[in-house]
Amino acid sequence: LTLADGINGMLLQAVKIHETEGKETVRVRNDRGPYIVHFNGFHREGIDWLVLFALPENIFTAGIFRNMGFSLLLAVLAVILAAILCSKAANVLMGPMEDLVLAAESLSSGDLSRRAEVRRNDEIGRVAKALNGMAEKLQALFSSLEEIVKERTAELEERNRELVHNREHLKLILDSAAEGIFGIDRHGNCTFANESCLNMLGYGSFQDLAGKNMHFLIHYASSDGSLMDEKECKIFKSLRAGRGTSVEDEVFWRSDGTHLDVAYSSYPQFRNGEIVGAVITFTDNTERRKNQARINYMTYHDNLTGLYNRTFFEEELKRLDREENFPLAIIFGDLNGLKLTNDVFGHTAGDELLKKSAEALKKACRKDDVIARVGGDEFTIILPRTTPEIAEKICGRIREEFSKVRVNAIKASIAVGYAVKDAPGEPAEETVKDAEEAMYKRKSLTRKAVGSEMIDTIMDTLHEKNPREKRHSESMSRICQEIGRAMKMSETEIRKLKDAGYLHDIGKIILDEDILNKGDELQLLERYLDREMAQHPVAGFRILNLFEDTLDLAEGAFTHHENWDGSGYPRGIKGEEIPLMGRILRGAETYDGILISLEKGVLAREEALEKIREQRGTSLDPGIADILVSMAMDAK
Repeated sequence: LTLADGINGMLLQAVKIHETEGKETVRVRNDRGPYIVHFNGFHREGIDWLVLFALPENIFTAGIFRNMGFSLLLAVLAVILAAILCSKAANVLMGPMEDLVLAAESLSSGDLSRRAEVRRNDEIGRVAKALNGMAEKLQALFSSLEEIVKERTAELEERNRELVHNREHLKLILDSAAEGIFGIDRHGNCTFANESCLNMLGYGSFQDLAGKNMHFLIHYASSDGSLMDEKECKIFKSLRAGRGTSVEDEVFWRSDGTHLDVAYSSYPQFRNGEIVGAVITFTDNTERRKNQARINYMTYHDNLTGLYNRTFFEEELKRLDREENFPLAIIFGDLNGLKLTNDVFGHTAGDELLKKSAEALKKACRKDDVIARVGGDEFTIILPRTTPEIAEKICGRIREEFSKVRVNAIKASIAVGYAVKDAPGEPAEETVKDAEEAMYKRKSLTRKAVGSEMIDTIMDTLHEKNPREKRHSESMSRICQEIGRAMKMSETEIRKLKDAGYLHDIGKIILDEDILNKGDELQLLERYLDREMAQHPVAGFRILNLFEDTLDLAEGAFTHHENWDGSGYPRGIKGEEIPLMGRILRGAETYDGILISLEKGVLAREEALEKIREQRGTSLDPGIADILVSMAMDAK
């Protein structure tokens, strides 16, 4: 058998492997299966052989496979037995551990009722006992804790009820307070507000304010609308500084966009030494501000006319007494006819005259001129940067404006004088004195003209009210002159009687037109005892007594309704207690009434004479009555 003839070349393949790899045992395969080929050299002298043995592999492995199968069977049986033994051991070893784990899990989940079964006396058993002991202690503690919690809960509920009661009581107190009260946290957000706060600011409920920044909601601007930065807010300044503050001249803004004058106080609140917020209380300061403004106004203003008063004038004079205001002019004015108006028409009319005078001064003066009422009927005006020429023009405008003013029968007029300070030196008070002196000089020069104009104005007004009064005045003037001539009086006395006759009823200016326009003179005489009519002699006396030219006519006007027998008015004097002028005027009144009756045909001449004789020694002075009879007999 050659190598080439090996089983399908199997041996040749084994030789090649032996030669290339040097392996002595080679495993090869042919179509009959695997073979094990072993090489062994045989060397002798002259002999060098390679002996190989080729045997089928199954010859070697058949026993091995049998042994392996048996061994595998034994191994499986051993594994099963080991598993059974392990399971038994696990039950013995791990059962207590599982109980411990389950007990621990129950304990951790809050179930304190489960206990671990103690199966052994080794370490695991001791752990189980310890775990059970801990569970029992925890259960006891928990039960005790539950009791404590119940007690504490009851206490807390009671305290909460007290807190709620106290809070409600505090809220009731806060809501009962007239002041608005609200709280803020340290960021300025609202934490509470009482009812007064909500009402004053126009909010329906606390929820409208809760958590909102109060500065931007109610305190963001001043009363003129100018915005207020949060940094400038006095509430926030107080909060940051940790000090309380009180303010009386600021505003809070209502929900409708209007502002409310308030006086408020802000006090920081502390907790554990740190600022946590503030409590602000405020009141409606509107009326107080108005009252204060009214007080301030009244301090420097005349309450009647609205002009500045003497206090302001004196302070302003000092302020303006500076070189930049030179020439500094002062006008001093004295109102004519105020006493007459007050005495005759009452203080209401006098007040009206003062008010209209103030308006006239305002119209005549410039915007920057300072007009003040410094006395009852005295006015002063400070005119900065005003030359004498301009001051004179303004005085002219004042007189012109006053000529347009009329109260009842009084035509307003004013005496004015001025002085100018054009350089530093003497105090401005001296300039005021100079202006006052200039005014008095002018007043003295115009006194008679002013008085005459006032008398004429009153009489013209009376005659406009009732034209019959004009006829009566003229008739009385003529009759008085006739009586004077019959009594052989001097021309001076007769002129005086003429004026007295014309002016005797000047006091009727106080009567209403409806009284003046009723009935003829005889009817008027019957009504002289009426209360209103009885006042006109007094009014006439007051008017005529105010002027130098009519001073000696005043007594006649006052007594021209006194009767010889004392039955007259206003004083009820009699006989020669009545001034002669009064007796003459009384007779002239009677005679004028008789003349009217004669003119109208109401009385015949004899009847008229009889009426005069009847009044002789009663209402009429006997001597004057005789003169009137003679005059009546001579009358055509």
